[in-house]
Amino acid sequence: MKKKAYNTLRLLRPRQWIKNIAIFAAILFAGELFNLSILPKVALGFAVFCGVSSAIYVINDIFDVKKDRLHPFKRFRPLANKDLSVSFAFTVAGFLIVLSLWAGFFVTPAFFLLTIMYLILQLSYSIFLKHIAIVDILIIAGGYILRVYAGEFASGFHISVWLLLTTIAISLFLAVGKRRSELTLISQYSESEKAAVRKSLSHYSERLLDVYASIFATSTFISYTFFTFLEYPRGFKLSLGILMPDFLPEFFQRKWLMITILPVVYGLMRYLQDIYEKHEGESPEKVITTDIPLLITVIIWGILVIGVLYFVGP
Repeated sequence: MKKKAYNTLRLLRPRQWIKNIAIFAAILFAGELFNLSILPKVALGFAVFCGVSSAIYVINDIFDVKKDRLHPFKRFRPLANKDLSVSFAFTVAGFLIVLSLWAGFFVTPAFFLLTIMYLILQLSYSIFLKHIAIVDILIIAGGYILRVYAGEFASGFHISVWLLLTTIAISLFLAVGKRRSELTLISQYSESEKAAVRKSLSHYSERLLDVYASIFATSTFISYTFFTFLEYPRGFKLSLGILMPDFLPEFFQRKWLMITILPVVYGLMRYLQDIYEKHEGESPEKVITTDIPLLITVIIWGILVIGVLYFVGP
């Protein structure tokens, strides 16, 4: 029983839930992260997406069970390794979908509809879209983008255009990095074997994916730089009253959010190193949680963003 519970947990891929933190982007950059009248609703939205995304992973494993047995790493997944039955996996996926949609209905109507859209998009990806080159990358990136919009619909706070462009760019960057790492893992396979593992991989070359990665890493840097320069935080600010020298009020009105560009640049460079030197990137959430310098960078970025938005100023 314990073994089945453990394999069921593996089937749900809880490590992947880290992607759903993107739902908090809207309230974070709106300066409302600590608004206790809104935060519970966004947290519920986070839980809903964790349930839906896990259901999608289960369904994807069901469709790919034969192909996963040919993959150097995926062959150890519960279904591919025959630790769990396909019928049991269907039951788990169905339960998660019903429960998540029911909970999503209590967030907001717009959030509920977006959750259904996300579910349909991901199901379409699992069934046939992942076999179409380029489209598969766009769908993976689309999943990240919908998570950010889910946070907007749950909270009622709009994200800026530059934050949206940053989200699009980094989503495409992560999706390309995923495909690049997958291609590296099976680089010794023949074209027919590559197609057997994942049909779309046979239509990519390492050179092409390198160009894609360069484009979207650069666009992530540029769009985030513009975002930090143009964004005007709306959170509460640090006030020292009479203890603050006369020159400091003007000093604190500088574009302090631009400080967060530094960890973003390092993070992009480190992630590229993981892809090209360590041959990782197939699982972005695994890279972030296992690469200690990268994880520390993400934490520093989060601390700086909260510090600037909520305590210092723009």
